[in-house]
Formats: sequence, C-alpha cells, structure tokens
Amino acid sequence: MITYKYKAISKDGAQVSGIVEAYDEYAAVAQIKETCRLVTKITPVQEKSSILTKELGSKRVNLKALSVMCSQFAIILTAGMPAAKCVELIADQTSDKKLRKILIEAARDVTAGHSMADSFENVDREAFPTTFLETVRSGEQSGTVENVFKNLSIYYEKQYKTRQKVSAALSYPLFVIGVAIVVVMVIMVKVIPTMTGIFKDLGGDMPLPTQMLISMSEFFKNNILVILMVTAVAVILFLAAMRTEDGRLRWNRFKLKIPVFGEIGLLNASGQFANTMSTLLAAGLSVPRALEVTAKTLDNYMLAMETAKMVTGLEEGRRLGNCMRERNCYPRTLNEMCAIGEETGELEETLKTIGTYFDNEAEHATQKAISKLEPTILVLMALVAGFIVISVYLPVFTMYDLM
Repeated sequence: MITYKYKAISKDGAQVSGIVEAYDEYAAVAQIKETCRLVTKITPVQEKSSILTKELGSKRVNLKALSVMCSQFAIILTAGMPAAKCVELIADQTSDKKLRKILIEAARDVTAGHSMADSFENVDREAFPTTFLETVRSGEQSGTVENVFKNLSIYYEKQYKTRQKVSAALSYPLFVIGVAIVVVMVIMVKVIPTMTGIFKDLGGDMPLPTQMLISMSEFFKNNILVILMVTAVAVILFLAAMRTEDGRLRWNRFKLKIPVFGEIGLLNASGQFANTMSTLLAAGLSVPRALEVTAKTLDNYMLAMETAKMVTGLEEGRRLGNCMRERNCYPRTLNEMCAIGEETGELEETLKTIGTYFDNEAEHATQKAISKLEPTILVLMALVAGFIVISVYLPVFTMYDLM
C-alpha cells in the first residue's frame, strides 16, 4: 500500500485534508470520493529514512529465503487456501525480517483484490528478481500458480546451492591472499624501517637483496598516502566507468576473456540462461517474452545485451537456435541444443537438461581452477617470505664474516 496525503472538498462544501492508504493513486481517489465531493490535490507521502531506520545489506531478498517462501506458497495454495490468507500465513511463518515486512504489506494489496505479482512489485520492486515477478504473473494468468511456485522453489534452491559452492571454494584462497597482503604491508612499513637503523649502525656494505628490501620499504613508507590516494582514484574512476554503457560492456566482455575464469563465467552464464528460460517457459511465457525476461536476469551485462537483441529476431519469425548462432555469444553446445529442442517441440525439457549440464561443468571448472590456484598462492607466499628472511639474515652473516 502507498500512503497519500490529500486536500478535498467535502459533500457539505467544506475544505478538508487527510491521509489515505491505497494500492495506487486511482484507488486513493476512489476511496476519498466516498466521503468527499471533489479531490483538489493528492500526493504520495515520502517516507523519511535515517541511519537508525535504514535497512542494511542487499536490497534483494535472500535466495534461500525466497526458495523456502516459494515452497510454502506451492504447498498452501495446492491445499486450496485463498491467496490473501496464504500470503498472511507465510508472512507469520517466515524468519527473514525483510521478507516478512514485504509479505505483510503485500497481503493488504492481495486482500484488496490485486494479484500477488502486482502486490509484490508494488510493495518493493527491487526486492524480487524479475524472473520471480514475471513467472508468478504468468502463473496467475494461466491458473497454474501452484506449479509455478513449485518450479520457482527448485530454481532458487539450485541457484542458492551453486552460489554457496562457489563462495566456499573461493573463501580460503581470498582469505590467504588478504592476510598475506596485510602482513607484507606491516613488515614493509613498520618492521623493516626498524631493522634498517640497526643495519646502518653496524656499518659496511649491505648485500643486494637487503638493499632492495630497504628501498622497497622506504618507498612504501614515504609514499603510503600517495599509494592510497591513487588506489582510491582508480576505484572511483572504475565505478564511474561502470555507470556508462560502453564501460560496462567493455568490462564484462573483458571478464569473459580472462584465462580460466572467463571460461567459468561463460559456463555459469550458460547455465543461468538455460535454467531461467526453462522456468519461464514452464510458467507459460512465450519464447520471446521468456527471452526478454532472461536477458534482464543475466549477471554478465554484455551477454544480457546480446540476449536482448535476439528478441527482435524472434519477433521477426526466426527460430531461437538461429538467433543464438547469429549472436555467437554462448557455447556452441547451448546453441545447438536449443535448436534441437525447438525442432522436437521439447525446448523446455531440453533447456532444463542442458542447464544442469552447464551447472555441473561450471562447478568442475571452478574446483579445478581452485586446485591449481591454492598451490600457486603458497609458492608465491613462500618466495616472498624467503626473500624477506634472506634479506634480513644476510647482513648478520656478513657481520660475522668481518669479525
């Protein structure tokens, strides 16, 4: 519901003002006219936010919570419970605070006679993925909303598990790299300068590795503010570039060309494309509409733009497989399987199968990359640590030789 403040003329001719909650402006005006003759002004109330009331974290609902919610909807709606009562019941059961708040507000809209998809979108458009809203809307229109929620539950559970696996695989290498960078910075800025004074007091020529270490330490110590400022400027420029169309396209195209990780990104995108298309088609969306929604859900912006361009080809009467071959942005396996699915009339099942295939391939590629990355990190850390140790101890050995 949206809160509106209004000014109106009552039935006895007096000027009145107040606030009213309604689904949209038209509903608000209709509600006001039940007691007033004429509405002279109506504006939505802007909710004031502060640091204390502002919600932290992502604007999107957690995938796990979304999967559980879809599963609950599927079970309760299958039992024959009305949609409004169903939304209220699930709102009471969910433990996710953000989702509970959205469901409570959406229940009012559904009770007022609006569809669940429109109610979710009206309460918080950014909280739910486009796939969710469009699939639920299609299910309500076709009368298969129970099956739609069941498919969405499986879809989001699969997405959640895939992301958890990737996150778990990358957490250890990233943690090790982070700790190594912090330790080296502390050694360069704090430890080495202290030892430099001791070496200079001993006198004599210092070995080359020690001189190199001291030079690097002095550079970091004397230019630490410059380094931080340059880093900050580089980050700001990068973020500014990401706000432009050309910048986003270039960056996302570059990510797909990075050795090993580019291949993983393409496999993930292919699985995401196939799984999303399969879910949308199962909900009853046409192929062009399903492709249009899928393009909005892809993580890689370049692939999203290329996928969106295929919609025009479909609207002109061409087949999906041919459009995918023309754009040539996905693996050939995906292109050919989509073409076969169209020819056999089993596009939905074919996409579901190929989606599972690409998910497995992406997982295997990620594990393989991590298995090679971990020893590489350890070797690099050993080389850095060995260089520091040698640089510190060489002057001591030299001093003993001179004694």
